[in-house]
Formats: sequence, structure tokens, C-alpha cells
Amino acid sequence: MSPHITLEQWRSLIEVVDAGGYAQAAEKLCKSQSAVSYAVQKIESLLNVKAFEIQGRKAILTPTGQMLYRRALALVGEANDLERAAHKLSAGWEAVITIAAEILFPSDLLLTCLQSFAQESPATRIELIESVLGGTSDALLNGTVDLAISPQLPPGFLGNVLMRIRLQAVAHADHPLHHQGRELSYRDLRAYRHIVIRDSGGKRDQRAVSVEVDQRWTVSQVATSIQAVSMGYGFAWLPEEHISEELRTGILKPLPLREGYTHEVPLYLILANPDFAGPGVRRLADILTESVSAKKNKTSHYQ
Repeated sequence: MSPHITLEQWRSLIEVVDAGGYAQAAEKLCKSQSAVSYAVQKIESLLNVKAFEIQGRKAILTPTGQMLYRRALALVGEANDLERAAHKLSAGWEAVITIAAEILFPSDLLLTCLQSFAQESPATRIELIESVLGGTSDALLNGTVDLAISPQLPPGFLGNVLMRIRLQAVAHADHPLHHQGRELSYRDLRAYRHIVIRDSGGKRDQRAVSVEVDQRWTVSQVATSIQAVSMGYGFAWLPEEHISEELRTGILKPLPLREGYTHEVPLYLILANPDFAGPGVRRLADILTESVSAKKNKTSHYQ
């Protein structure tokens, strides 16, 4: 059965709710108030329901109207997504691709992937958001990115594990924690400064802090955290790939913790909208997957 209600009529209903009245909706839609009113009345008569009831000078949604509003938002949103996807496909590869990448992902590997993509599509601009924990989820939920590398799968999104990052508890070789002459417990850490990387999400989860201490410095970048620990100012759990040189030269040493000395963080590759992802987004996702796989194979070959 073909639908009897047009998208334009659904848009009128949505705008009456969002704008707060028929007159305000008419102004936003650049239509007459009678045209907007007729569109809503048409929906009500075709479906034999009452979407609004008048209270004073305001049109208030009925329970049925609330359901219609929610479904209309989804319907119009899908139609807009479809049109945008069609425009992208007709224009070829996307003009701009925005990617949010968790800062634990190796930056050299990410930049190499972006360069490989640029060689195939030099005209596509890349907008890179370097995020921490909830910041990547926020970017997906806000619809501001096309692709994400995230340590979390936010509600409503699916993704595949791209790689796992190993975090090592470390401190400078001369740090007092290395001179206890025994295995350490979390209680031993409480007397010393913990260097933590700030969650860039809007709702920062304090439980993400790995251990409760009296002294803490919170920084925004992995590089700052590495530098602070390398200067002997505290201890931290740092990604092994980022501190391989410091470990090799002995500037940093793994803490002899009895337990919890390493953490493993999965990083997921997530398409923000798989159904409408353009060819450029899909190709960049393939390059990331292939490059990580090649790196794993190379590492295992030399082990």
C-alpha cells in the first residue's frame, strides 16, 4: 500500500512541535499558517487520530501525537540520509571525510594510512579528531564523523576490533617505586603521583581512572604523559608502542606490580552510518584494516 501522507506534511508536523506553534512553524517553513495547519489536519484526517489538542493558545501533543512525532523524525531523517548518500555517490568520492581516532592508536600508522588514501584520492580532505575515551563516542553520537577508531562501542553502533593496545605500568628508572625491593601492590602507588590522560568526552567517567591516589596530574595528550613520566614526575599506564624507545634505553622501567601491571584496550573500527557510507569512507576503512593486519603479520614474523 502506497503512503498517503507526504514527507512535506510530516515536516510540517515536526516543525509545529519544534517551533512551538503553527505561526512559528509557518515562518520557519516559509509557508502560510493555513498551509501548515492544513498539512497537520490532513495527517489527522487520513489516520483518523488527533495529534494536537489546544490548551490556551498552545497546541500540545496528545499521546498519539507524541508517537507520530517520534516516528516522523525518524522517517524524515532517513529520507535526508538517503538524499545525502545519493548526492555523494553521484559526485564520486567525498569532498571531506571526518575521522575520530582514539589517541592510543599509533599515530605513525594512522598517518601512513591517511597518506595511502591521499594517493588514491588526493582531492578528498581529511578532518582528523584526536580523541580520548568518551570523546570518540560523543563524535559518533553527535553525527560529526564518518569513521571512528574507538575503545568503546556506543549504543546503536557496531564495529570490528581493529587492534588491541597494551598499556604498561611504568615509571622513570630512578623513581622510588623501583627501589622498594619487592613486588608492589596498588596500595604502594597511593603515595605517588599518577599521570592520567583526560577523557575528552562530555561525560567523563571517573571510574576510568585505574587507581585512586592522593596526587594526580591530568593531561590531554599521550606525548605529555610520556614526557612527565620520563622526567620522573610520576607513574602511568602508557601504550607500549609509544614508549618502545624509552623502554629500550632504560629511561622508563615497568613497575613490578603484583597484579594489574598491564591493561589491554580493544580499538574498534566503526562506520558512523554503514548503510550510507560513501566510497571514500569505505576505502579508508579498508586501508586501515589492511595496514593493521600487515603490521600484525610483520610483528609476528620477527618474533
